[in-house]
Amino acid sequence: MNIYLHELKMNMRSVITWSVSVTALTFIFLGLFSSIASDLEAFYSILDNYPPELLAAFGWDKMDASNPLGFFAFTLLFVQICISIQASNYGFSLVSVEERELTADFLLAKPVSRVTILTAKLLAALTSLAITNAVVWVSSYFAVQMFTEEPYDTHAFVLALLTVTFLQLFFLAVGMVISLLMRRVRSVIPLTMGMVFGMFLIASFGGSLGGDVFDYLTPFKHFEATAIIHDSSYDMSKVMVSVVVIVVSLMSSYVLYKRRNIPTV
Repeated sequence: MNIYLHELKMNMRSVITWSVSVTALTFIFLGLFSSIASDLEAFYSILDNYPPELLAAFGWDKMDASNPLGFFAFTLLFVQICISIQASNYGFSLVSVEERELTADFLLAKPVSRVTILTAKLLAALTSLAITNAVVWVSSYFAVQMFTEEPYDTHAFVLALLTVTFLQLFFLAVGMVISLLMRRVRSVIPLTMGMVFGMFLIASFGGSLGGDVFDYLTPFKHFEATAIIHDSSYDMSKVMVSVVVIVVSLMSSYVLYKRRNIPTV
């Protein structure tokens, strides 16, 4: 319990920062909806100037700017990137922070098993992400209610917001297992930014490189907000890929941590 509370306390500053950021992002973007919806012809004429491949890369080919949810999907894309960075950062630093600061021997000297330590750290990270997740849901609901007066598909709205949870779990689990596969993590930021934006670039331009096969390599395609809101459903074959990666990464992390040679002072 002490480990869990300590880790949770250490995460609170980043939780507040990311929660405020995604809230501001949501309200700013949805605040533009009324002005764009009032002059859709001009908005679509601007989009027509871009290549179809670029529109498809960012999901704009399926975006209905006349519908509040259609514009919300565009907003959610940037929220997804933010929460993915947060989750990835937690994943990479979950175990590596003690190794990097050479304080792991103090932690491992406690009368608790490595499984207990990793579980407490993981639960603290999940709690932190859950708080940010709740802020995303609340801010998104109030922003849509505030800036739109038209009815919208509640089912599609909920499905779109659930993508936040899946992306958080994916990047947390994958970040954690990668950090345990590495001999030493010297800095979390390059790994976090590289993984998140690497996945995002694959999602954006993978189709132009080699067809649908790239769609299975990145969770941003598994949980593409514009496609989910357009179809009001998930592509379950892609969702299952993410679920398998999450489960395998979490299980592998426990095995690797139990066998890991922890550097000490």
